[in-house]
Amino acid sequence: MTTQLEIEASALGKAFRGNIVLRDLDLQVKHGSVFAMLGPNGAGKTTTIRILSTLLAPDSGAARIAGFDVVRQRRQVRQVISLTGQYPTVDDLQTGEENLRMMGRLCGLSRRRARLRAADLLAQFELDTAARRRVSTYSGGMRRRLDLAASLVTTPSVIFLDEPTTGLDLRSRQAMWQVITGLAQTGTTVFLTTQYLEEADRMADWIAVLDAGRVIAEGTPERLKERVAAQRLDITAASSDAFAAITRVLGHRIIQSDPSRLTIGAASDGTARQVRDLLDELDPERRAVSRFTVHTPTLDDVFLCLTGHGASAAPHTAGRGEDVRRER
Repeated sequence: MTTQLEIEASALGKAFRGNIVLRDLDLQVKHGSVFAMLGPNGAGKTTTIRILSTLLAPDSGAARIAGFDVVRQRRQVRQVISLTGQYPTVDDLQTGEENLRMMGRLCGLSRRRARLRAADLLAQFELDTAARRRVSTYSGGMRRRLDLAASLVTTPSVIFLDEPTTGLDLRSRQAMWQVITGLAQTGTTVFLTTQYLEEADRMADWIAVLDAGRVIAEGTPERLKERVAAQRLDITAASSDAFAAITRVLGHRIIQSDPSRLTIGAASDGTARQVRDLLDELDPERRAVSRFTVHTPTLDDVFLCLTGHGASAAPHTAGRGEDVRRER
C-alpha cells in the first residue's frame, strides 16, 4: 500500500426534499487500502457511494476518483471503478458461467477472453463446481460471491461495496472477508460500507464513522478504540439498587450501560492495580459487584461513546423520506 490517494472528497453535501443527508463530508482513501464507512441505517453511507460512483450528483463540494472529477469526468471515473450494491443483480435464469461471460462481453471482451475470464473468476470465488447451475439454485452466499465476481470481470482501480455481507450467515461473511482482503492485496482500492462492527474491525485499514451525514471520527481500528479507553472493565451488579449505586459513583467514566442485565462498562487501563482500586471504590463492602471481566473496547463501544446510541440504532437527526428509503 502506498500513500497515493485514490479517492478524495471535500465538503460533500446532499439533501433530499429539504432533508440534509450529507453535511460537509471530507474523505481521503489511500491506494490499495480497505476503507470502511461505518454507520447505522440512514447515516448517509449509500448516498456517499452513489455520489462517488457518479450515480448521483452532490449538491455541494467535490470528489475525485483516481484523479478524475466525479461530476465533470464521469466517463473516465466509470472506466476505473466497479460497484456492487446491497443486493445481488445477477440473472437467476442463467448459470453462473453465463452471467460472467455475458458481463465480459458487455465490458468489451472478445468471446474467448470473456470465457477465460469467467473461468478464472469462478475458480477464484470457489464457484467452479456450480458454474453450470442456474443461479436460482445458489445459496445467498454463492449469489453474493458471483455478484462480486461480476464486478471484477475487468480490473478496476477502485471497487465500491455497499454493505457486501448483508443477510449472509457467518460462514459466508467470513468467505467474503477473505475475498475482499485479497482484492486489496492485489492493489485494488476497496471502499465498503457496513453496519457490522466486526467486519470493519477485521478488514479495514482505515475507518470513517458516519452519523447523520457527518464523519464524527476516523482512524485505524486500533486508534479509534483507544479513544474510548485502553481497556474496558465490565461489571455485573448484584442487584438493581447496587446497579444504581455503581452508576452514580462511576459517572462520566461509564462507557456503556444495560440496566436490564445489571451490567456497566467502565474505562480502565487494564492493570491489576487500577482494576483493584476501581472495584474497591465501587464496592468497598464486597456486596455490590457479583462479577467482572476486563477486555479491549470494541468499535461498538466507540460508536456508542461518540454518538450516544449503538451502530444498529436509527440516527437521531437523520432525514426522513427519500434517503431513508435508499439507505434502508
